[in-house]
Amino acid sequence: MTRNEEFSDEMGDNHIASNATNPVRDDAFELTDEQKIESIKKDVYNIMKTIGMDMTDDSLQGTPNRVAKMFVKELFGGLNPAKKPKASTFANPYKYGEMLVEKNITLYSTCEHHLLPIIGRAHIAYISNGTVVGLSKMNRIVDYYAKRPQVQERLTMQIVQEMQRALNTQDVACVIDAKHLCVNSRGIRDIESSTVTSEFGGKFKEEQTRREFLEYVKMETKF
Repeated sequence: MTRNEEFSDEMGDNHIASNATNPVRDDAFELTDEQKIESIKKDVYNIMKTIGMDMTDDSLQGTPNRVAKMFVKELFGGLNPAKKPKASTFANPYKYGEMLVEKNITLYSTCEHHLLPIIGRAHIAYISNGTVVGLSKMNRIVDYYAKRPQVQERLTMQIVQEMQRALNTQDVACVIDAKHLCVNSRGIRDIESSTVTSEFGGKFKEEQTRREFLEYVKMETKF
């Protein structure tokens, strides 16, 4: 193993990001989705055959195509800018000026180091400066940026930055609590541990505002 390979393995095992933005090539979208699927399914076939699977078995014959479609259409669909949700904003006629918190947003992503799932919850808050965003749009923003090979720190920052752009305010915060299957199911195999990341902008950098947000996150939701 070369020194570069050893360094890359160490970064991956320690889940260190190399870039604050997703490292996507300039030509990433020259191929159509269908062309990408055709290419990927050949690679999946070769991987499975190489590890010893009998690819003539009825149960496995469709696996390369299923995996390729899942990669392009589902797990990594958030790489495509054309799929970015429109975060439409609206006037705030009722002049609600307090904190708005959307918590327990289900999050599914994929660790870019081992291509294993990240599963957790995102909690987002903002303070309106005159405009508001539809509640479902906050969920869609989380889903869009999660559908990429990711690291959790970067994902947290991207969610906040997108909300800040949409609302034209720095007063946005996000906390993510997630389990990484690359930690839970391989390597150290610690099934209990989870990772918490946070990003606080504007007024949320102030201790009192930040504490208020975190208290809302801890509140039990009852119906």
